[in-house]
Amino acid sequence: MSHRDLLSQMTYWITDKAVAHRVRQLADEIRAHGGQPLDILLPDGSRVNLGLPPQAVLSIHDPNVLSELAHPTLGTLAEAFINGRIDVEGDIMTAIVAAERLANAAGAPVTSRIDAAPSDHPPHQDRADIQHHYDVGNEFYRLWLDERMVYSCAYFETGEETIDVAQLAKLDHICRKLRLSPGERFLDIGCGWGGLIIRAAEHYGVRAIGITLSESQFALARERIRQAGLEGRADVLLLDYRDAPAHFGEHSFDKVASVGMFEHVGVKNFPVYFSTIRRLLRDRGLLLNHSFTSSDVEGRPVGSGVSDFIDTYVFPNSELAHLHTMIRELGAQQFEIYDVESLRPHYARTLALWSQRLERQVDAARSIVGEKTLRIWRAYLAGTSLGFHRGWMNVHQVLASLQKTEGPTELPLTRRWMYS
Repeated sequence: MSHRDLLSQMTYWITDKAVAHRVRQLADEIRAHGGQPLDILLPDGSRVNLGLPPQAVLSIHDPNVLSELAHPTLGTLAEAFINGRIDVEGDIMTAIVAAERLANAAGAPVTSRIDAAPSDHPPHQDRADIQHHYDVGNEFYRLWLDERMVYSCAYFETGEETIDVAQLAKLDHICRKLRLSPGERFLDIGCGWGGLIIRAAEHYGVRAIGITLSESQFALARERIRQAGLEGRADVLLLDYRDAPAHFGEHSFDKVASVGMFEHVGVKNFPVYFSTIRRLLRDRGLLLNHSFTSSDVEGRPVGSGVSDFIDTYVFPNSELAHLHTMIRELGAQQFEIYDVESLRPHYARTLALWSQRLERQVDAARSIVGEKTLRIWRAYLAGTSLGFHRGWMNVHQVLASLQKTEGPTELPLTRRWMYS
């Protein structure tokens, strides 16, 4: 046995004496509250069961993880997983739920709030952040997104729909809310791979333009528009939203949507963001803003390392604001709020389906992005599904009418049109 192996074994046995009792205490507390279907496999081969027949096994490869397991947080467990120090065998969602219970039992609940200093979000930083997240590879996203590659919350009538059906329902729900009509000019800010603008142009007759900072999304969206025969009716540009008024001219659009992009704007830039949209829209034009929101009125409601994990590995410099902040800033730019819809259960379901689809494609995904990136996404999709299910965060669609002059909106008196 090498000196390093001997030292590692000694470290484990010393740590085990100090920590194993603590781990079993946490397991006892979880069992006392109904248990979890998880086994913890320790480096010496022994197991700690959390009270129910296991649907997943958390295997500890690095003995040093034991000291962290004595006072676990979701953040430290996620870090250990993506670095290969622990593994999950079986259902990853089960493991995430059990990890949450371990953190709660250890006194590190994920609902403790972390104050985060807002970023200035200069254009070069936003471009780098978008490329970090979205340019991981079109082939990777294609493995687990729907056939249209719509990367935002789907919309379910019953919860039993496939992801393809639910994403198409979401696109139509947005188009109906905006009352898109033939000949109108429609802008999608942060258009992804073009799913919304293609649907809007093809089935609602609008002249649709999308903008994105992701080169991978831009290239594929352009190709999909060409394949659909929509050139001249739909287009995608590599463009920062702040440059849109100068590029298109003021009052260039009848309707604007922003779906899953607002999280990248930054609280400091909310006035710039909404004033930019105000300049782009005609009077009485409609905006639909679809975004994550914080469940805490003062800031992001996630703690215990979860916020740091997402910021470091998934969405650099993303910021969540409470719904009231969005509505206040819209009002300051002469927008009248017409409809607000919470989609929290829809996104919990969407993320669960994405997670399940990725879990079925782990070998293919590993060959595309490598082991560590795959682990990041496995933890992120399953963990964020739990987050929306628990209510740590929300997602809202806000429909607003730009009222530059006094008088009624162009909208009907009721909202029946949204569901016709």
